[in-house]
Amino acid sequence: MDDKSTTVEQLREKALAFRDARDWKQFHNMKDLSIDLALEAAELMEPFRFKTEKQVSEITNDEKKREYIKDELSDILYALLLCANEMNLDLARAFEEKLEKLEKKYPVEKSRGKNPKWNEYE
Repeated sequence: MDDKSTTVEQLREKALAFRDARDWKQFHNMKDLSIDLALEAAELMEPFRFKTEKQVSEITNDEKKREYIKDELSDILYALLLCANEMNLDLARAFEEKLEKLEKKYPVEKSRGKNPKWNEYE
């Protein structure tokens, strides 16, 4: 599997098969899945806490630390896929719709090269 040849649906099916083989659906309600998603995101942030840009660069180029980051990103994706499944959401469609909303909030002519929140533009 790789990003170019794998669909979101295929990823979802793999996550569900993993979950179902372990009889874990009983533990995967929306509340617990959303908590898991937040916890996994926090674990992703841990190596970068209180680090300089140089140290962050060193972390992301260190093979052992990259493996940790890869695992945490995968844990986040697993939780995200299960959340979407629980809500019967089409992630690709939801993402496209969100980008459309963001395009309106952050038009290129106002936001290019700037980082204020959408309601802080002049």
